[in-house]
Amino acid sequence: MDRPGSRLRAAKPPYPDLIAGAFLWGTQMLASAMLGLYLRNGLETSRLAEVAALYFLGGLLSWPFALPVARFFAYDRPPEARFAAFFVTLTAATVLMTAFLFAMEYRLFYSRWHAPFGSIVWAFQFVFTSISAIYQFLVIGLRLFLPLGLVCLVASSYHLAKRMR
Repeated sequence: MDRPGSRLRAAKPPYPDLIAGAFLWGTQMLASAMLGLYLRNGLETSRLAEVAALYFLGGLLSWPFALPVARFFAYDRPPEARFAAFFVTLTAATVLMTAFLFAMEYRLFYSRWHAPFGSIVWAFQFVFTSISAIYQFLVIGLRLFLPLGLVCLVASSYHLAKRMR
């Protein structure tokens, strides 16, 4: 039996893993989105820079949340369970962060037609605009994580599970 608090201590990743991993994961998600766009329409889009920034930031900002949570669940587990913890956590965090960023950009665009900040109408508009943006991202944007994002996810999960003992 492990000492109390050892799981929490193990969940704290080393700072180089946190910083370098975030940039690497963001770059992988950027590459995944660009490959997905290339395979679907040859990168023919008027918003290429915005899409690139969205997927890079989605990966970059999700990593600092995903890594400690995955390490928490993977602590003192067999390799298969560590792999599953990293796989599920990286998937969820990356999709949620990228969808959140997409929803905030979507919301920013439509905010000029919304009611004044803080009103009841504004709150409804904020919630329903965000929900519709997340739905749109899940239907349209999730495909850009495939096929390369899945390969990166498997490779990264395997590497992280193997490193954590």
